[in-house]
Amino acid sequence: MKSEAPIRKIIHVDMDAFFAAVEQRDHPEWRGKPVIVGGRPGGRGVVSTASYEARKFGVHSAMPTNKAYQLCPHGIFVRSRFDAYKEASSKIREIFFEYTDLVEPLSLDEAYLDVTENHINNPSATLIAKEIKERILEATQLTASAGVGPNKFIAKVASDFNKPNGLTVITPDKAEEFLEELDIKKFFGVGKATQQKMHALGIKTGADLKKWSEIDLVKAFGKSGRYYYNIVRGKDNREVKPHRTRKSYGKERTFSEDMSSLDWVNNFLDELAQTISEGMRKIPTAGKTVTLKVRYKNFDTVTRSQSLTHYTNDAKEISMVARQLLEQTEAGKREIRLLGISLSNLNLIEKEYWEQLELGV
Repeated sequence: MKSEAPIRKIIHVDMDAFFAAVEQRDHPEWRGKPVIVGGRPGGRGVVSTASYEARKFGVHSAMPTNKAYQLCPHGIFVRSRFDAYKEASSKIREIFFEYTDLVEPLSLDEAYLDVTENHINNPSATLIAKEIKERILEATQLTASAGVGPNKFIAKVASDFNKPNGLTVITPDKAEEFLEELDIKKFFGVGKATQQKMHALGIKTGADLKKWSEIDLVKAFGKSGRYYYNIVRGKDNREVKPHRTRKSYGKERTFSEDMSSLDWVNNFLDELAQTISEGMRKIPTAGKTVTLKVRYKNFDTVTRSQSLTHYTNDAKEISMVARQLLEQTEAGKREIRLLGISLSNLNLIEKEYWEQLELGV
């Protein structure tokens, strides 16, 4: 008979409103006030992070800055300072590695830790999570929320359950009850569109979701249905991996003015392809699939992709493919606010980059 895998002890640490919290730390006069990190009001950027004070007005990340200004005109709008965020992130990362080598970063401000076995030989993941939170506060003057669970999914959901500065522990014997009572919108991986569809089908809690068979969920949601079937039962066998496969490399730019000239757009694609080529050669890596991203004036976004028979990081070839993909869009007929190029199907396995998309530029 197959022996059951040992129950793991996973911690998910998520910094609270990280970029905005760094700004409030470095500018004490902004504490307790709505701070919005990203683009400037009247510009073309988006919100990178909003402090909890700003979130009360409906401001959230990825929202156009102009919309954020309408909701919170008295907010303090600041540009991103990535050097400051990376410095704080490095201190936090050093703390993680004092407890375990199994640290899987997801971005500058969150990571999974597997502490089933750990450097301090503490059998309690709860006490380790509490100690990590205290160490982070001491080292950076920033608060973090943590979730402790028997797998990555439960730990991730738990960390978001009692923010900010929360610590939620879901032991294996409590996992089933916790997931059944959970609002479906709290399930990691259930976005707004899926949430609306689930509500239309009468699925509002984990208990509602659990009533559905795997076959019916697959019929309703495609292959994602199998994922939903497993997670509501607390099944997640993914390991915490300190080394991850980089899936893509790319750059994008939001323009200060909407662009309609095809000549200008094509010239920009040439420049962007050159930047991407230089970056890929430094890693070094190359990719087989080129993807063009186009966002129109009204925020409609489309992507077009083409796969090659060989790996490339050549600027001219990337630009040529991007120009061909542009012909499959409405560029020239509709004004464009953002363009991006990325390469995927890379030929390299590398350490996870501690970078986060620089929104609001």
